[in-house]
Amino acid sequence: MITALNFINGQWCPSSTGAFATSSDPVNGAAIGSFSDSSLIDGKFAVDAAKIAFEKPQWSQNPRLRQMVLLRWADSLEKNIETLAILLTRENGKVVAQSRGEIISAISEIRYYAGLTRYMPGHILEVEPGVFSMILKEPAGVAGIIVPWNAPAVLLIRSLAPALATGCTAVIKPSPQTALITAALIKELISIEGCINGVVNLVNEVSSEVASYLTTSPDVSVLSFTGSNEVGQKIMAAAAPTMKKLSLELGGKSACLVFPDVDIDSVASHLAIASTVISGQQCTAARRVLVHDSCYEKFKISLASKLRNIRVGPGFDVGIQMGPMIDFRNANVVGRQIEEAMASADEVVVRGITKIAAPGDGAFLTPTLIAHQDCKASFIQEEIFGPLVVIERFSDEADAVMRANDSIYGLSASVWTRDGALSMRIARALKNGTVWINDHNKLIAEAETGGYRQSGLGRLHGYDALIDFQEIKHIYQNVGVIEQ
Repeated sequence: MITALNFINGQWCPSSTGAFATSSDPVNGAAIGSFSDSSLIDGKFAVDAAKIAFEKPQWSQNPRLRQMVLLRWADSLEKNIETLAILLTRENGKVVAQSRGEIISAISEIRYYAGLTRYMPGHILEVEPGVFSMILKEPAGVAGIIVPWNAPAVLLIRSLAPALATGCTAVIKPSPQTALITAALIKELISIEGCINGVVNLVNEVSSEVASYLTTSPDVSVLSFTGSNEVGQKIMAAAAPTMKKLSLELGGKSACLVFPDVDIDSVASHLAIASTVISGQQCTAARRVLVHDSCYEKFKISLASKLRNIRVGPGFDVGIQMGPMIDFRNANVVGRQIEEAMASADEVVVRGITKIAAPGDGAFLTPTLIAHQDCKASFIQEEIFGPLVVIERFSDEADAVMRANDSIYGLSASVWTRDGALSMRIARALKNGTVWINDHNKLIAEAETGGYRQSGLGRLHGYDALIDFQEIKHIYQNVGVIEQ
């Protein structure tokens, strides 16, 4: 049993109410630990501590210190990859190989931003004789970071690492489903020499009082959130009075466009895995598979076979490809959505398991594949956060692009063809923040990701992620010239 307390101003502490909540294993519903269940006052304490730490130059104006803290954090995590991966699988349920890969990716991300910490140049212009304009990039202030449960390690670090690199301080509000792994990651950071009290704060909660305070507080300058479109819209509205900077990665409905020159079985295997990663609980997961008329039937048969053969079970079992959903409640909500989609679809190709009787049975769903042609259907337009795949057919390039772009989302897509010119034409025409060619779900520290349209604001990963945590200052000075 593990206990995760809050971490505020350099101290591990229970919530102000003394309340705790339980973290459960999605495989069997058993308790694996507990975490502090906080209230508004805890959020205020954390923001106050972060604000005081930011206003001192020892952190915000010391890029060499920040770099060394990040590098040492990465080294500390690297020594504990297996322990962290096991905890992540116990709490989240994903296959342990996926957990291991997530921790490794998070470490890579920290090192990437550590490398950028000492290179955030501005510039200076002499606009008239003796008149100078200096442009500085400065840290924005306190960053509120609201972390989801589906990839809690990498989605924490892809916000926290650039925030710390720029000189911001942070208040982290993890998901209650994955509070234990978040605390374990932060524990490795705050033990690093040079991590000043108040720079990093962690506040757990079951409700949303702390999250709401981070959204509305004038002392929080940036809010970074990954989650649903619905919650993202509420955050935008609530944050409007303070005009804080927002970094929002919201929903997605990734379309995968398959052309007739591909190896059908190979691509079907790739997309079966891409649609069931984290049990389909990933915003970039393959959700729509658009296939050319000429190979549609063959591809449908192959994809159905691959999805039926996905091995579902506990994340520690040998050979398992897909673990449980995050919890019993979410599994049944998604299961009902999938049942509604099957009832309306043109064809049910693979009928997955969609109902769970009790938490102790494990939050296991199995993949479902439906075929449908009307891309206005609700189950094609709306994000269903689980192992549901919709296969559609298209007639030509224009039809493929029209169908793929008929969405409120624009997070990611993939194009599958051996024709290089065709792949670039399609990629250029798709309204998505990321387009993969002959691959899917490849997310790396060096490359910015984010969404078009209602998939969000700003970018995370890559150099441009720093922008979300910075302000740009213009300093003007007329120094005159030496008269000859």
